[in-house]
Amino acid sequence: RMDQALLLVRNELPAQGLRLAARSGSCHQCLYQLLAFVPPSNGSLREPGTVAVMVDTQHPLTLLLNGSVGDRELCKIQYHFGEFGNYSLVVKTLSTSTKTVSCDLVINEGPINSYLPILFAFLVYMGILAILIVGRLFMKIDPVRNWVYKKLNPRETDRLINSELGSPNTTDSVSSDPTPRLWSTASRQRLRSLDTFRGLSLIIMVFVNYGGGKYWFFKHESWNGKVQLRRFVFIMGTSISLSLSSMLRWESSKRKVLGKILWRSFLLILLGIIVVNPNYCLGPLSWDNLRIPGVLQRLGFTYLVVAALELLFTRTGAESGTLESPCPALQDILPYWPQWIFILMLELIWLCLTFLLPVPGCPRGYLGPGGIGDFGNYPNCTGGAAGYIDRLLLGEKHIYQHPSSSVIYQTTMPYDPEGILGTINTIFMAFLGLQAGKIILFYKDQHKQIMSRFFMWSIVMGIISAVLTKCSKEEGFIPVNKNLWSISYVTTMSCFAFILLLLIYYLVDVKRLWSGAPFFYPGMNSILVYTGHEVFENYFPFKWKMQDSQSHAEHLTQNLTATTLWVIISYLLYRKRIFWKI
Repeated sequence: RMDQALLLVRNELPAQGLRLAARSGSCHQCLYQLLAFVPPSNGSLREPGTVAVMVDTQHPLTLLLNGSVGDRELCKIQYHFGEFGNYSLVVKTLSTSTKTVSCDLVINEGPINSYLPILFAFLVYMGILAILIVGRLFMKIDPVRNWVYKKLNPRETDRLINSELGSPNTTDSVSSDPTPRLWSTASRQRLRSLDTFRGLSLIIMVFVNYGGGKYWFFKHESWNGKVQLRRFVFIMGTSISLSLSSMLRWESSKRKVLGKILWRSFLLILLGIIVVNPNYCLGPLSWDNLRIPGVLQRLGFTYLVVAALELLFTRTGAESGTLESPCPALQDILPYWPQWIFILMLELIWLCLTFLLPVPGCPRGYLGPGGIGDFGNYPNCTGGAAGYIDRLLLGEKHIYQHPSSSVIYQTTMPYDPEGILGTINTIFMAFLGLQAGKIILFYKDQHKQIMSRFFMWSIVMGIISAVLTKCSKEEGFIPVNKNLWSISYVTTMSCFAFILLLLIYYLVDVKRLWSGAPFFYPGMNSILVYTGHEVFENYFPFKWKMQDSQSHAEHLTQNLTATTLWVIISYLLYRKRIFWKI
């Protein structure tokens, strides 16, 4: 099967059988799992005892061979098997007198290179990019450009509009006056970098959700470790700052703006529960097993809290720099100190609940996956306090039943990565994105100041992450963990988000070396693309029956095709000026 290799174990020891166990290199402090019992060899017939087992190829494995007599450890081997490889492990006695045992790993048939499809896909997309660049160069030739314009007769679609989740806007999003109003004194277009950032985050999310070619490094980490490129929450916070500033500047009442915030939050949560969440292929919607948390539900609640916080404590003149600050270096922070107090109080609540809440059968402050992790001492403690709160308040049947930890750590408890406790840190991440929006507003048109502030915030977040994690995957005070949405996960994600936003802002809005295409288009219709990719996930042309379901190449082709189709759909909608706003 995909991500597996065949291992043939040959036992030439005449007196005892063998117990073969394995442990994945990605499984922290895990128990060895028994793979097979290998019978002893038949001395009279000189036939070794043999057994064939399938071994995982996604991560390095540690193989442990113990003898059946006295359970003595005979050998331990660390090896990273290759996909579809054929291997033999020969166990024999080197010396009869000393009873020295040797374990030799032999490659019978070499593995395939399962990464070649990625290289091929990269070359295909680079070829398409090259063709588009050449076409753009031809469009600079006047006769060619005039002929194309005459044939296509394109309509101007760069008018200023509101996108969902409070996208930055240069117009009054409440007024019915169609005349564009600018939030800058100079005539300028909307910040394309924000839509590009949002679209890039969204397209990566769609590709990963579709399966990522079934490659392990595109999947969600089993527990601690790898940071997925999910920064949609961050840019949502940035958009909130710019959108509310625009609405309040053109004299929209706070009560009216609050009404829009409540309505948007309600629609997002409703979309998550009713439209995206259920699998209607399994039957009618039933409350008995309906999952209450979810991505859109968390986005809706986060939007409500962060937007209401900004609306409640916004101060006239703060964003334009007219308020005096005792510390010029913090002049884009100090005017909003009530917001920071509120966020710090939320983080204090998260810390107290995470590390002080008693969880039955689990040690206080437990952040592990349970299952066979931590040497199997806490099998039912998946997620510690976070999992316990969800199971207590929502019920086991109303949270995610198949967490990513169930594969490597063999957990049996349901656990929801979009649970209640993690939402606190999601709010924190959106608030950091809100701070990025305030920087854009405060240092309006001062590109060097904006980029330098982004860089400093990235450094600060990186330092906090380094302290919390001790620059280690497993040994830090608070490891980077997406399932828990730990503080270190938020600071690490925000560190990269500030840097990425800086680069895109520089390329798209400062130097205008890049238009933001193709990510700009899904960024303008993000809710439609996200909802659509969830609803139509199992329908053609986004999915079809494969000839070989054990092929990375076919899975990668299908997932990239589906993701590309959503980019094309968003481009066509952009050209038709169709935008799904909430």
